[in-house]
Amino acid sequence: MQLRAHPLMSYSDRLWISNWPPVWTRIRGRREDKHPKGEVGILREYMGGLLFDDAALCLQIQRLLRDHCGLSIEYIGGLEISHTL
Repeated sequence: MQLRAHPLMSYSDRLWISNWPPVWTRIRGRREDKHPKGEVGILREYMGGLLFDDAALCLQIQRLLRDHCGLSIEYIGGLEISHTL
């Protein structure tokens, strides 16, 4: 199962609000696009917010993102994370 489709990549048990892709904010530089949307760019110069109801998965995703810094957001969204189910 890809990260972007994982059933726990969400918050609010009643509504199942997906948290992927994150809401991005550029933290440095002068580019015009300070709030990109979707699976765009490379994980390095934006800050994104992910909300989780599952604390264990949150820690796993934090490690996954740290380990894949420098790769495209689209690639990261497609990572296989079935082992977290």
